[in-house]
Amino acid sequence: MKIWQSPKFRQRNYRVLSIKRVYGRSWRLKPIVRVNFISPEYFPVLRIPVSQGRLWDHAETVRGAPVAVINQTMARQFWPKGDAVGRQLRIPGLKNEPPYRLAAAGSDGWLQIVRIVADARNDGLRNPIKPAIYLPYTLRMQMFTQILVRTTVPPLSMLRTVRAELVQIDKDQQVMRVRDLDTWITDMREYAQQRLMARLFAIFSGLALLLAAAGLYSVVSYSVATRTNEFGIRMALGAKAWDVVRLVLSTTSASVGGGLAAGLVLSVILDKLAQQWLTESSRDPIILGGLSVLLLVVAALACFAPARRAASVDPSEALRYE
Repeated sequence: MKIWQSPKFRQRNYRVLSIKRVYGRSWRLKPIVRVNFISPEYFPVLRIPVSQGRLWDHAETVRGAPVAVINQTMARQFWPKGDAVGRQLRIPGLKNEPPYRLAAAGSDGWLQIVRIVADARNDGLRNPIKPAIYLPYTLRMQMFTQILVRTTVPPLSMLRTVRAELVQIDKDQQVMRVRDLDTWITDMREYAQQRLMARLFAIFSGLALLLAAAGLYSVVSYSVATRTNEFGIRMALGAKAWDVVRLVLSTTSASVGGGLAAGLVLSVILDKLAQQWLTESSRDPIILGGLSVLLLVVAALACFAPARRAASVDPSEALRYE
């Protein structure tokens, strides 16, 4: 058993934000900005990719350095030219309020942006991603904190070990509300709704795929039955079994290709409507390519059985077939 990392973090929303411009002037905004107080291990534990810049070190964490990390949404919103690293921002709400909220010196002053990280969907799959700021958790200390622990075994099996480590640091420290991340996510109403929608879409999509395959199989089987004489003549004149199979498949390729092309066009046109229920865009080339391959494979399997049956017919019997 092994504990990989255990970062500390807290989270809070602030509404007043000041941003310093290039020439020393600043403008005052009132967006809803999510402020996260974290330790440097927060990003690798949650596997949040880094876009650019550096992260504060242990020495800066100890002294509550006035540095900040922002997410890509905030960088695009306030610095669309891509020059967010090195800029400064200010959150006046980060004041020293003893004894419950102790802040480092200069916490309500200007904070320098040192890094940009990828966005994280902390508000569900359908809600837009909010601008987020990550600060050293020592910049403003509160009476409670949260610890994330990534393990190589089921997380709750390490609970006693984690508590023992905390007792060694502070024997009076209490541990409460312990949850593993999967349970935390699945218990949220937003994610439960999205999971239900995904299951319904998967069920109906599977049924539609089965109906399409059954319909295609029936049409090809009927076509093969009506052309039995033709196949008998071709095989009597020297056609091989594979030639008959290829002939059957080629006759259905036009209709399958046309339907696939129409489906791709409609999926691109109705992309905005589909995004009301789906988080991924229907214009994603990976999704379109994967679905196209899946449909082609299902169509080929539906057509292959009748084609093989046509190729296995005895030419003498096929010539006498009415």
